[in-house]
Amino acid sequence: MTDTIQGVQPPLEFIPPAFDPKVRRVIQWALPIVTQRTTTLREIEATNVETLSRLYHQFQTGKVRFLLAFRHPAAKDPFCMGHLIWKLVPAAAQQHNIPLQRPVHAHFLYDRGIPLWLGDWVKWLFPRLGGTPIHRGKLDLVGLRSARELFVNGQFPLAAAPEGATNGHNEIVSPLEPGISQLAFWCVEDIRKAGRDEEVVILPIGIQYRFTTPPWDQLERVLTQLELDTGLEPVSPVGDRLHEALLYKRLYRLGEYLLSVMEDYYSRFFHVTLPPVVPAANAPALETAAVVPSQLFTARLNALLDAALNVAEKYFNLQPKGTVIDRCRRLEQAAWDCIYRDDLNLETISPLEKGLADRVAEEADLRVWHMRLVESFVAVTGQYVQEKPTAERFADTTLLIWDMVTRIKGGDAFKRPKLGEQKAFITIGEPISISDRWPTYQGGRKNAKQAVADLTCDLQTALEQMIQA
Repeated sequence: MTDTIQGVQPPLEFIPPAFDPKVRRVIQWALPIVTQRTTTLREIEATNVETLSRLYHQFQTGKVRFLLAFRHPAAKDPFCMGHLIWKLVPAAAQQHNIPLQRPVHAHFLYDRGIPLWLGDWVKWLFPRLGGTPIHRGKLDLVGLRSARELFVNGQFPLAAAPEGATNGHNEIVSPLEPGISQLAFWCVEDIRKAGRDEEVVILPIGIQYRFTTPPWDQLERVLTQLELDTGLEPVSPVGDRLHEALLYKRLYRLGEYLLSVMEDYYSRFFHVTLPPVVPAANAPALETAAVVPSQLFTARLNALLDAALNVAEKYFNLQPKGTVIDRCRRLEQAAWDCIYRDDLNLETISPLEKGLADRVAEEADLRVWHMRLVESFVAVTGQYVQEKPTAERFADTTLLIWDMVTRIKGGDAFKRPKLGEQKAFITIGEPISISDRWPTYQGGRKNAKQAVADLTCDLQTALEQMIQA
């Protein structure tokens, strides 16, 4: 997204779900075409789909309410989920003689910010597909009430990404947000209050991507462009073929250099204190790249992310509480509170008030930029590529760096380079019964909080165990 806020905006209204079966049919028909034309996906494979088909049958016969908790490594995940639910589930049901009523579909939770980033067409489409929005950075009572109602009484199961956002890593699960677990216990509570006896479960779903052909040439070209953009001397391949070891050294050199540049940037211009580092002008030579222990790189990166968040938090007068993800969500909401004003009537305020409100909105948009940089690097470590230098891990890290450089240059980070064709692997996990955990949740506020934490931890473990080596 290259456009910056030009002034104060009306408040962000709730977008109620308004499922339209005709829209669903059109999107289901168009999905293979859109997937082919707009993504790198060429094949989607899933395992254990019979489990999901049987859950849908139990849902349709009034025996169970369930939530599909899917991994969210990339923006193309919804294409995989659509293919899974609309095509693979009915096919598995037919294969195993499981009776299913049509349509097979799912309501879903989405971030209220998505229509701001992708455009008004999303604001029109998502409700008609049965989606309901949620503000991630505040207690969104209206959004939670809608999600809770869909989980308990919706025409279809509910789907949500417990990571909250994409993390750009094919083989790392970000720390899960506890909201999905809390929603599941609320579902049990509401069902019991209504005198019903459906079982409530969460179904973990893993998503991973593999290149059909490792795109080493494409990665080398992106890396060369990043070196040019950052002022580093590009390195030519040795002979007629690329060497993964050389690519890793170049990637590490680039990461070290960018880290030094950003440390200098925040130290000089925002007066934050960071550990002593090598000056940015002295980028590590290629021969010595990757000599510094990866643990030190990770420590420096974490210190830098903390400093960047502090810069934004000081402006919005926020305390640095919770995880990095918690802090990002609060900062996003604080910026929205300054931009999308529900305390002003923009049609009646004076030109002076409007001008001041515009300045506040523009300044908030500039300050939240620091959070956007951090958001892209929440899951980054110094060991990810080093531990397993596959094309997928190279691509994950290289594209995150591309995102950062593109944002700094003022470009559109949504227009990532397409490195090569991919195959998606979807793994259906084993259902986690929330009803079985209800007695523990009922044992008082402290026990309820622990039950939510335990469920979140177990779901995290389940998603991590589905990552294919």
